Amino acid sequence: MKENKGHNDSENFLAAWSEGEISAEELKKYVSEEDFKAYMELEKGIHLYEKLEAPLDHSFKKIQEKIKYKSKARVRKLYVSWVTSIAASIVLFVGLYSLLGNNTVLLNTSTGEHKNFALLDGSEVILNSKSEISYNKRTWKKERKVTLKGEAYFKVQKGSTFTVKTKNGSVTVLGTQFNVISRDNFFEVVCYEGKVSVKNNISSVILLPGNSVRVLNGEIIEDHQVKQQAPSWILGESTFKSIPLKYVINALENQYDVRFDRSLIDESVIYTGSFNNKNLEIALATVFKATNIKYKMTTANIILLENN
Repeated sequence: MKENKGHNDSENFLAAWSEGEISAEELKKYVSEEDFKAYMELEKGIHLYEKLEAPLDHSFKKIQEKIKYKSKARVRKLYVSWVTSIAASIVLFVGLYSLLGNNTVLLNTSTGEHKNFALLDGSEVILNSKSEISYNKRTWKKERKVTLKGEAYFKVQKGSTFTVKTKNGSVTVLGTQFNVISRDNFFEVVCYEGKVSVKNNISSVILLPGNSVRVLNGEIIEDHQVKQQAPSWILGESTFKSIPLKYVINALENQYDVRFDRSLIDESVIYTGSFNNKNLEIALATVFKATNIKYKMTTANIILLENN
């Protein structure tokens, strides 16, 4: 008959077994039959989880450490059946994965690519070329928040506050349609439906349908009306109104797999117009003939620009 050991002794024997200081057969001599079965099923659950999620093998070590140093979370006797025991083991480690794993969802596009994505609440986002958004799926129900790099068109379902964070500023809505560009020091928001709040470190503005706001180098410099029902790039054409040529050239680089040598031109020239998103030659002719600039393709997809 086994010796009648107290709770603390059982805990010490479990710690010794988990550290490899005693074997399972030795453990069996010092704990009750119910505890021994529970420990064995816990070990099975651990091995199963390690096979499924090998990168999280440090989680078991953390449990061992807690047992060894007797943390506040005490080991309780497991008076459960075989089925309940193994299920509890798996649930334990799935729970640890939720705590330690990565809950961030990242959606992106490459050069010349547009993609539609559905968010967890049914909202839709269309990403323009070389853009990305990320959000936390675990906290989404409490806080609808995405981080944007690049350009995206949002169709937001009504509900709690929906926020788009960028390095140039933030956009907050309840349910609406709007377009956001955040690249380098250029930030532009256009409201197509509903009401949009736009903020940066300096000021804030409320946009109604047809309103837009543009921020350059941290300052709101323009607020103009738009007539379109949606951004033109969704239909294959990028459109600009009174914007420095520098940002038009940046948009060309984002849309096509090319780079520009701009050293011989004035990039501060103001441009109003559009370019085709599907044909590079047409796009180049549209932009640079209108600005009286010559362009020449050199090696490694570099285009040299110079004034006529």
